[in-house]
Amino acid sequence: MSDYGAVLDPATLRFTRVLPAGVQEVWAWLTNSDKRGRWLAAGDMELLEGGGVTLRFLHADLSSVREPTPEAYKPYEEGLTTQGLITRCEPPRLLACTWGGSEGAPSEVSFELSPQGEGTLLVLTHRKLASRDDMVDVAGGWHTHLNILAARLAGRDPGPFWSANAAWEAEYQARIPRR
Repeated sequence: MSDYGAVLDPATLRFTRVLPAGVQEVWAWLTNSDKRGRWLAAGDMELLEGGGVTLRFLHADLSSVREPTPEAYKPYEEGLTTQGLITRCEPPRLLACTWGGSEGAPSEVSFELSPQGEGTLLVLTHRKLASRDDMVDVAGGWHTHLNILAARLAGRDPGPFWSANAAWEAEYQARIPRR
């Protein structure tokens, strides 16, 4: 198993990770605003099909290492809030929602959890990505955020955010085939 996201088709990306915590604990880090805010984005989440999702991204708060915000992300330096809807919710095994932030119609993200030894197998699938550029951006972002989640679950400091994200975006720029 690789930590790298895999391109399933021109609009779909999948990450598979074994996380160092049980399914219930990982579920809490996906659904609890305070915990989710330490690796991805805080915000309210109505855990039922059709329920609302608010994600408030404050990337500078995800790490104890302060770095300047890259120019491309300066418009979001004070945060970015997106809205979505829960499309599937089967606690504590499956959570899926629409995902804003891309051009055009929203994409969709699903998180599937299953026990794996002492840990949890997380399968994250991001569907309906509008373009290769969106896929590269999403791949770098998910790789960075999932590394932060794994570090938080293991009780480690996640390291810098922006430089890690830039490195992963460059890696996926080279890895993801041109359409």
